[in-house]
Amino acid sequence: MNVIVIGAGIAGASVAYFLARAGAQVTVVDAGAHRASDVPSALINPVRGQSGGVDARALDGMRFTWTLLRDLEAAGHAVPHAQLGVLRPIPDDRARARFERNLPAALNHAWLSPADAPEPLAPGWGHVLHLPDGGWVDGPAFTRALVQASGAQVVTGRAQDWTARTVTLAGGDTLSGDAVVFCGGSVGVTWRGEAATHRRGTLLTLDRAVTRVPLSFGAYLAPDARGGVLGATFETPSPTWTPDGLPLASLGWLLGKGTTLTDLRGARVTGHWTGTRLSGLNAGPQEGGTWRLTGLSSKGFLLGPLLAAELASELMSAARPG
Repeated sequence: MNVIVIGAGIAGASVAYFLARAGAQVTVVDAGAHRASDVPSALINPVRGQSGGVDARALDGMRFTWTLLRDLEAAGHAVPHAQLGVLRPIPDDRARARFERNLPAALNHAWLSPADAPEPLAPGWGHVLHLPDGGWVDGPAFTRALVQASGAQVVTGRAQDWTARTVTLAGGDTLSGDAVVFCGGSVGVTWRGEAATHRRGTLLTLDRAVTRVPLSFGAYLAPDARGGVLGATFETPSPTWTPDGLPLASLGWLLGKGTTLTDLRGARVTGHWTGTRLSGLNAGPQEGGTWRLTGLSSKGFLLGPLLAAELASELMSAARPG
């Protein structure tokens, strides 16, 4: 069974890994640009946004991702990460009540007063939700490790068109296999000419981690492999993908959000990273015989590996005779 996977972000890398574990020979087509999964520090956080929403599969996805990281580490693949929890400062009683309505009974969590939080907070917070099973992961290192562990052949290029068994690259070369899985993300669907919703986010890289445990409300602060980050997905959703960039107004907004979380004095901005996420989950077999895992939005590292494992299993089962 030879499978071509288009895209090397967290969706494509995870699909390649689980297909290989199921016995497939895998080729990954990697355009090498504009991957949202290249975020220097991604939160593994089951409680999302300022409403505290929890995806129906968030707890399973979080456990699955941490197990996968341990498996990669045991196999000799270095992926910087830490499961030290996530702190969600909450502004007032009304916001806490909104969060509490969304928290499943199975979620390991605790409510703390701001004074009892393990990280110093800026003044003005009413409550702190502690999620001890959350944490952060280095996105590029994670996706590289998955592709390396899969043993996949990597073809550098942009997929221009594909069918159930072929992929045509920009320049005219054609790859053939027994199945094709598209995991192209925001830029991939743009190159394909598909209508979609895109949302851009930005991280400022910092010379040091401001907090050891990530903080998240409106924006987030977290460690990374080289220091720390301050980031958010806050630009207005758009029907078009745009090249990476950091508007000056966004820089000011992001720094302001950071100072509402904690004291940023002493931390120096060393650079920035910008990426665009694709909204609208699409997972499984498609018309025309292809397969797809796209539209994970901000939940790529929370749900991507779990959904990729399920897609790989479904694809391999469909390929078996009888």
